Amino acid sequence: MTAPSSPEAPWPVRTVARKIADWIGRLGEVWVEGQVAQLSRRGGAATVFLTLRDPAADLSVPVTCHRDVADRPGLELAEGARVIVRARPDYYVARGSFSLRATEIRAVGLGELLARIERIRQLLAAEGLFDAARKRPLPFAPAVVGVITGRDSAAERDVLVTARRRWPAVRFEMYNCAVQGPQAAQNVIDGLRRLDADPAVEVIVIARGGGSVEDLLPFSDEGLVRAVAACRTPVVTAVGHETDTTLVDHVADVRAATPTDAAHRIVPEIGEQRRLVDTLRARARHLVISRVEQQERWLESVRTRPVLASPDRLLHGRADDVAQLRTRARRTVVHRVEGAERDLEHARARVAALSPAATLERGYAVVQRADGALVRDPAEVALDERLAVRVAGGRLHVRVDREDGQP
Repeated sequence: MTAPSSPEAPWPVRTVARKIADWIGRLGEVWVEGQVAQLSRRGGAATVFLTLRDPAADLSVPVTCHRDVADRPGLELAEGARVIVRARPDYYVARGSFSLRATEIRAVGLGELLARIERIRQLLAAEGLFDAARKRPLPFAPAVVGVITGRDSAAERDVLVTARRRWPAVRFEMYNCAVQGPQAAQNVIDGLRRLDADPAVEVIVIARGGGSVEDLLPFSDEGLVRAVAACRTPVVTAVGHETDTTLVDHVADVRAATPTDAAHRIVPEIGEQRRLVDTLRARARHLVISRVEQQERWLESVRTRPVLASPDRLLHGRADDVAQLRTRARRTVVHRVEGAERDLEHARARVAALSPAATLERGYAVVQRADGALVRDPAEVALDERLAVRVAGGRLHVRVDREDGQP
């Protein structure tokens, strides 16, 4: 048993390679399913070389087998074929390469292919990739349409010719690639990524003509379905005939029955839109004219009203009202002033009658002491006291003189 490696005692390359070969050799025989990506028969060599690709991932592994295994009667081994291989993993120490050495190869039948597609469909449906809530509406009249299809194919002509006839202003960003064979799915994925990254492209069409179930297998590739689901740009699929259904049809935003149907869905028909615009313009014109006529009738009815037909009539009537109000106000003020004057005269007469001066006029007098106090009783004054006597004509200064006890 080899001692553990360390910086002081590292393993040589041959030891590492031999340990890897031993570990891989212990795996034993395995059954592997995949798609034949490359097939090489070198002259009369006894060994056949092929590459087995995983359709759902960008992974592949080299496979070698004896010519008798590859040429077994009933087995039509060709590139793009789906196969099941019984092989033993092998690590070639001299080159440090890994491969599978096949001892049996079986073709995957149509039933098995359809069952595998159904399993993938259920898996993707469980992840929600086919939900209607994920579907995005197509733009009304996209300026640029991305198209992924075979070069100079009938599907390409159907999409371009029909779309341009319906909407001449539309422009196309083409991505021509293989739409059949082992590289078709990856080619379409590359086209999707390129067109989706172009900000000018508003919708992407994947188009292919009809074919057998085997011919349409690339469009049920799990990797392609996930690439369509990851697109930010709406995707329209037009793969095969109306009765053909692939997995990309489930994940696409819109599934068209044919490439011609796809052209009908991505762009409007210019004649129909013109008729619609003309109809809308006629309706708008009719509504505007009706509205204007209605307002004209209303304005005419308003103008015929007396207040607008003869505005000065209203002013004349108001002038008479103002004159009457002024007359009433003048009479009211005069009446109130005259009443106030009479009241004032009466008050003046009452004040005059009650005033001390009036009393003095009647012959009465007011006697005051030197300090101004009124004298009401003769006993309040002393002999020879000087008093002031106020009469109507003025004041008199007198002196008190008593005679027989009387002042």
